[in-house]
Amino acid sequence: MTKADIISEITEQTGLQKKEVAVVIESFMETVKRCMLDKKENVYLRGFGSFIIKRRAAKTARDIGKNTTITIPAHNLPSFKPAKAFVDEMKGE
Repeated sequence: MTKADIISEITEQTGLQKKEVAVVIESFMETVKRCMLDKKENVYLRGFGSFIIKRRAAKTARDIGKNTTITIPAHNLPSFKPAKAFVDEMKGE
């Protein structure tokens, strides 16, 4: 399902115009991104899941092409962790 599909689905369910729904969806995504990038905060959506920041430690790796050792610096990655209720629903419980 794409963002356009989500907008169409919400439009059908609510009766709102596509432009209004698109603005809300874009605003939601931008708010989640800004919260994680600027404030370094996790976003919790009860019953759905959490957008969390995972910290990756620095590590050494091999550059096979040059046959050298390189250092990969520590960095943050965004991640999604579904809520238990959501997981149970997917399992059919």
